[in-house]
Amino acid sequence: MKNKAVKGMALLLTGALLLGGCGSAGSESGSTEQVSQETAMTEGFAETENDVTVTLRTDKERYEEGEEIRFSLEIANNRDHWNIAGRKFYYSLSDDLGAAEGTKLPNQLPIIRSGESTELTGSLLPGGEVPEAMPAGTPAATVTGSEMFSMRPYVQVQYAGKEMTVRMVLNIEMVEVVQQFSSSQLKKAKSISCHDPSIFKDFDGTYYVVGTHITSASSQDLFDWTSRDGAFRSALSEETKAQIRAWNKDEKSGEWFGYLWAPDIIYNKAMQKYCIYLSANGDDWVSNIVLLTGDSMDGPFEYAGSVVYGGFTEETFRETDVPQVLGDELPDRYIKNGVENHKWGDEYPNCIDACVFYDEEGRLWMSYGSWSGGIFLLELDEETGLRDYAVTYETNAHSDAYFGTKIAGGKYVSGEGSYVQHIGDYYYLFISYGGLSAREGYNIRIYRSTAPDGPYVDALGNSALFDAWVQNFNLSVGVRLFGSYKWRNMSVGQVAQGHNSAFVDDDGKAYIVFHTRTTSGNEGHYVKVHQLFMNSDGWLVAAPYQTDGETLPEQGYEMAQVAGTYDVILHILNVDYENLGTNTPKTVELGVDGSISGAYTGSWYLEEGTPYITLEIEGVSYKGVTLEMEIENTSVVTMTFTALGEQNQLTVWGSRQVE
Repeated sequence: MKNKAVKGMALLLTGALLLGGCGSAGSESGSTEQVSQETAMTEGFAETENDVTVTLRTDKERYEEGEEIRFSLEIANNRDHWNIAGRKFYYSLSDDLGAAEGTKLPNQLPIIRSGESTELTGSLLPGGEVPEAMPAGTPAATVTGSEMFSMRPYVQVQYAGKEMTVRMVLNIEMVEVVQQFSSSQLKKAKSISCHDPSIFKDFDGTYYVVGTHITSASSQDLFDWTSRDGAFRSALSEETKAQIRAWNKDEKSGEWFGYLWAPDIIYNKAMQKYCIYLSANGDDWVSNIVLLTGDSMDGPFEYAGSVVYGGFTEETFRETDVPQVLGDELPDRYIKNGVENHKWGDEYPNCIDACVFYDEEGRLWMSYGSWSGGIFLLELDEETGLRDYAVTYETNAHSDAYFGTKIAGGKYVSGEGSYVQHIGDYYYLFISYGGLSAREGYNIRIYRSTAPDGPYVDALGNSALFDAWVQNFNLSVGVRLFGSYKWRNMSVGQVAQGHNSAFVDDDGKAYIVFHTRTTSGNEGHYVKVHQLFMNSDGWLVAAPYQTDGETLPEQGYEMAQVAGTYDVILHILNVDYENLGTNTPKTVELGVDGSISGAYTGSWYLEEGTPYITLEIEGVSYKGVTLEMEIENTSVVTMTFTALGEQNQLTVWGSRQVE
């Protein structure tokens, strides 16, 4: 392998030199020559951010009238695998400051590679030539995989009895060095576009996903996928389409499938049918979840009824099953907090995003809902696949007689795409926070419970329920499996991962299936599958790379097998998702003696005879597992770890560096 820098790198330097009416001059040559070695420099200013150190010094602290103020600006790049980009920079000078006669202030920097530094020198006097002004506004990062941040070095001096400040504002763009592999080492999965993918494994071992807008795909290994959109769409007859549309009557959706979202599929053992629970979404919460049944994955799928309705009014509720549940009179609460009063979402759900599952006792359940009123749970009748009308629910802050038990969200707090999967000793509730587009912060959270209907809590004991509105996109409530990230070998970052499903395969391996977008600047998306593991506390952690047949070793590894230099991604919560920000790797050394050094410090150890690892990083204990995996998009195998912070619920991933 070899390293290659992404092209198009840039660095902007703005120098505001405040001299109270005095001026500046550049170096004699106008180049980046260093100040004479005979000229001593003051201690000056030094600051480090993102492993970049900026040092600004002057040759003296006190100057007489007419003396030149000689300065030295050094930029040292100590960030592993990142280059400071090189481009034109600008000065912003006050009063009559400018370059001395016959000189020119430098305005071009070379690329400053990792481990290198550059020094600029100049002399300041009044009355000189004023350099080109900086354009208005602060520049954004210009290259995918780059980061921008500002630093403001300054030095105060005495000039002719007056206090003056030499100040600069540096807007620095850093570009990650992409890790390169040979063509023989590259290995790309056959990806497909399927939004809100729900996973299903058929009796013949074929894996299927179905998704929004009646999309579908199949796979034999969870790695390579083949689209079957046409086959899925043709499995719904015109009569079935008309029956689905009968309630919400959405006429603005374009294609016939434009308002059909997030199907979930399950094989109903009592009915001996393939059951698809499909969201038919309309305006003003006039939505419903319909059940389609078929004898195989190829269909045809026929309309069997609606499980739950939303957005009903006094005039329309008799078109639904509400009278069967509540009687012939619509309770006043559905009017007072209703569609016509524009208050439906204050209390009640949008009836979309179904997840249907069997509990450990064989009972059938459906979670559903989105933002607004929250996520609800209904028990289903295994014989019909529809609502179990023999089960009743109370009406209170976390329950409704018609909609069932509220298990998450509420009060317009973000949260959609719920999915419940039993793994080990718990029912895990997956839910997606944020807006679903690339720049809206979509991310997956997890809660767990010992019962299918809750209560669901995160690792710190926080409830999945919200009784007051809060902006929760980056909130530290709910275990976030991963956030936006970019490994060094990825040309684009992974962002807005969400609306997942999960399952446990026949061999006991658990997986999460989700769609992801990228930092490429568009809304394209594709399906990914990562293996899930339980740490020693029974909390799920996700593998750092997409699955390709890896197996967690039951007996674990020796310290010497795991030790080494790692790329480590800490999935901090406060990701700048609006600017496609990603968490990127830092270099960390796991010593065979159990020490952690480099970008993070602490200690680590393995639990003998198990795959469990504990890392103590900056005072936080992260618990997870170690395993060998193929680096994503390659056939190169390396040691990895994934772990969850006990005190902060942050995920940390590690991938041992390979040469």
